[in-house]
Amino acid sequence: MCFHTSIIEKVKDIELETATQLADEKHREKFDTPQYHLNGFTHPPMLIITQERDDLLIPAYWGIAPTHQNSDELNAYYKKAVKFGGGLNARDDKLFDHFIYKKAIYTKKCIIPVSGFFEPHSFQNKKYPFYFKPRASKLLLLGGIYTRIDSFITFSIITKKASPLFEKIHNKKKRQPLLLDQETAEEWLQVVEQSAIKNFLNFQFYDNQLETYPVSNALFSPKEASNHKEIIHKENYPELEFK
Repeated sequence: MCFHTSIIEKVKDIELETATQLADEKHREKFDTPQYHLNGFTHPPMLIITQERDDLLIPAYWGIAPTHQNSDELNAYYKKAVKFGGGLNARDDKLFDHFIYKKAIYTKKCIIPVSGFFEPHSFQNKKYPFYFKPRASKLLLLGGIYTRIDSFITFSIITKKASPLFEKIHNKKKRQPLLLDQETAEEWLQVVEQSAIKNFLNFQFYDNQLETYPVSNALFSPKEASNHKEIIHKENYPELEFK
């Protein structure tokens, strides 16, 4: 599951790579601040590209919530939703049945641009975080869905069955986020037929387009600060079978 991300690019670089522009300039300084580690369970604001306005980068809160939820009760909702994963990820096999997802998958798809994300590797009852980032570009484009609640937008990252690389690293859950390339991402925001949407969910983002390596276990420690540039530096664990 994808619960931890990293966004270190300036907004102008995200705009350039995604052919969009920031919806409101008052947010530029905030989103220009590098976020080396965003923990999804804090429900941070991130920039997304929506199906409704695919030319804009729009602030949204990570953790999808139902449209009938009042915006002033979102924090209380998130506390209750922790046991369901906080709305951070939406499984591909539940998109057309889940009471929130099925209302969003046709008309409220989105793209979440990130610099990278983290997944856990399990070895001898211990978790080791691995960082994934693109080999040849600045961003990875994740497929998602969103809801509008008053003036707020909430979103979830779609996850699917793991590729061989993810199955090797994310070896307990064996899941991965929906990764799209630039062309496919643009098309993802346009399709409305269920069969076409399912084809995009099966899109194969090649493992060799990704670079991955282990990072500090501080990522998983609530007692240690982890939103700093060292958190995406490679860490050596001699005991790991996977290096």
